[in-house]
Amino acid sequence: MQKIVITGIGMINGLGKNTQESFDAIVDGKTSIDIVSLFDIEEFSVKIASEVKEFDPTAILGKKEAKKADRFIQLGIHASAEAMSDADLLIDNKLPDDIADDMGIVSASGIGGLPNIEKNSVICNNRSPSKISPFFIPSSLVNMLGGFVTIQHNIKGPNLSVVTACAAGTHAIAEAYKTIALGGATKMLVVGAESAITGAGIGGFAAMKALSTRNDDPKRASRPFDKGRDGFVMGEGAGALVVESLESATNRGAKIYAEVLGFGESGDANHITTPTQDGPYRAMKAAYDMARRNNGGELHIDYVNAHGTSTPVNDKNETAAIKQLFKDNQESPPVSSIKGQIGHCLGAAGSIEAVVSIKAMKESIIPPTINQITSDDDCDLDYVPNKARKKVLNIVMSNSFGFGGTNAVVILKNYKG
Repeated sequence: MQKIVITGIGMINGLGKNTQESFDAIVDGKTSIDIVSLFDIEEFSVKIASEVKEFDPTAILGKKEAKKADRFIQLGIHASAEAMSDADLLIDNKLPDDIADDMGIVSASGIGGLPNIEKNSVICNNRSPSKISPFFIPSSLVNMLGGFVTIQHNIKGPNLSVVTACAAGTHAIAEAYKTIALGGATKMLVVGAESAITGAGIGGFAAMKALSTRNDDPKRASRPFDKGRDGFVMGEGAGALVVESLESATNRGAKIYAEVLGFGESGDANHITTPTQDGPYRAMKAAYDMARRNNGGELHIDYVNAHGTSTPVNDKNETAAIKQLFKDNQESPPVSSIKGQIGHCLGAAGSIEAVVSIKAMKESIIPPTINQITSDDDCDLDYVPNKARKKVLNIVMSNSFGFGGTNAVVILKNYKG
């Protein structure tokens, strides 16, 4: 089977508006979690999140087009433009016509245009159905992220979309791989984006008791694998990757970041919101087995970028699944979660964390798990607590698990030519 590689990356989150700015802040252990400013939070039991501050969508879309796109689309367009430019594919911001048919897109989000859904529902109920915006539906659909991006960059190949909760960004990488492997395109743009920091978003997750309630200490509210963890903190942002066949990348002289060595997918078939150990383990095992086959029958994972949500059940079960995977293969590698720094970006988490994993390999450094203060007997791996660690990384695993028991794992190999 042909090798499939990554030739462009881009991201935006609460810590930065481009890849390098974001990654540097993550490695430094900074956090963007603070009191919510996007709406009036006074009556809510949870008042904290990681927001992208001072974001101007008109800089990439113009005022007229920006009004047509929900915030998750705006963030996704921003990250996509960086990845496409990084891959050196654009001329005057467009894909040339002679290769436009041969490049596609997989967009991903867990919820999509929740701000516009909320806003127009209020308009419908409190004012009149006739006052609903004509752009309400087009700006809210998850697949319209791909629609906007393809129009902006002249991408005419397969236009796909993934909506699998917090696993969506990683599933999108797997879908891009499959499309290229089956000959549907030679290049695919993957973009995961989310912006659900609204009254309905915060209120809904709070009603499920899924969110941290440390409103008085937002900087230390998200604490993956710590004994005192009490829920995740909502984040927003986007991550984008250009995925390409090695032959295509080599022929056009592209710089290559990493090879997509393997991926795994599974379902828990257990509970709509409570994760299991078995489902994540089987997704990791499938990714591990595929990566080993693609790596000549041998595999050594140097680092695991964990889902690590800071919820009591996920962190315990993910730890157990990681230990189960490696007990017969190798010593468990270092593990870390960046959700203490940028919150949980839901459907964008997997794509953002894949970009972070690639940067970690390229800069030979493992991002820390911040706010890990008190050890937990159920979480007893090396989580790189509080301070980044220099380490040569050749192969990394990135985990994403979502409500409904949907799991996705990707394994990436540092490309050295």
